[in-house]
Amino acid sequence: MDENLFGERTPLQEFKETLNRLKSEIGKVIVGQDQMIELLIAGILADGHILLEGVPGVAKTLTAKLLSRTIDVGFSRIQFTPDLMPGDVIGSSIFNPREMLFQFRPGPIFSNIVLIDEINRAPAKTQAALFEVMEERQITVDGQTMTMNQPFLVIATQNPIEQEGTYHLPEAQLDRFLFKIKIDYPSEADEVTVVTRHHNHVGTAMGDMVQAVMNASTVENLRRLVSGIHVEEKLIRFIVSMVASTRQHKSIYLGASPRASIGILQSAKAIAAMRGRDFVVPEDILYVTPAVLRHRLVLSPEKEMEGGTPDDVINQIVQSLEIPR
Repeated sequence: MDENLFGERTPLQEFKETLNRLKSEIGKVIVGQDQMIELLIAGILADGHILLEGVPGVAKTLTAKLLSRTIDVGFSRIQFTPDLMPGDVIGSSIFNPREMLFQFRPGPIFSNIVLIDEINRAPAKTQAALFEVMEERQITVDGQTMTMNQPFLVIATQNPIEQEGTYHLPEAQLDRFLFKIKIDYPSEADEVTVVTRHHNHVGTAMGDMVQAVMNASTVENLRRLVSGIHVEEKLIRFIVSMVASTRQHKSIYLGASPRASIGILQSAKAIAAMRGRDFVVPEDILYVTPAVLRHRLVLSPEKEMEGGTPDDVINQIVQSLEIPR
């Protein structure tokens, strides 16, 4: 794999070619979920964790596994269950009788890409084990602090909250996810393609169809390029104004934090680079805003009783603001 990713061509041209190869690999299996794939890649480039929500059977877990296959880094999977303990996630100290001391045995969270399957099936005590590592990329156990290797990314899946046997994720934890991506059923035409591919590849593991196109060094180079994307001050003010509006809206009980403003900025820069530009335009901001805000807003009881959704309120806020040009 070429370590000198941007040696010969313009950075954005090489950037776009690399991401096209990434999309092409995932597209060998996943059909008709272009926005989900684009936001997943933007999340990696913006160094943010991602929450995938959808009913069972819409390829949430498969997509996360395929994404990990396209990047040549460490991968682990944790199945969250009601009886899972914090030590099962971060690890625990085990007594070694031969050495007469306790030795820390790392848990599955010590990897680069960590898939947490059905994250809303574990209680708050286990969820709290993720707070430090998701925000600070480190784990503190028995007074010792261990830093995670880069890149470090949590991709979590969950079924809709109203289904049986699930827990509501704490707001502080939801705020640590850059995106909440909602996955709907595929169209009938896309589903025909999915079933046909399955029929033609019976006996072949889906993961074996995807090859790695990046490594840790490549991801670091891409992130460095994204961080240098230009953003005009008026667009930064627009982002802050939009997020601040969520704290004053009559339909919102709890608005978004400054972390949401930073998330919109970083992910808009990633989208701009993915579309071949070295500067952000308002369309980039509007594209990522629902995914950044929808899990950070708590609607008022009245709005919930009316059947309103965070996406409805986000759309109202966007329409009420003047978009800078």
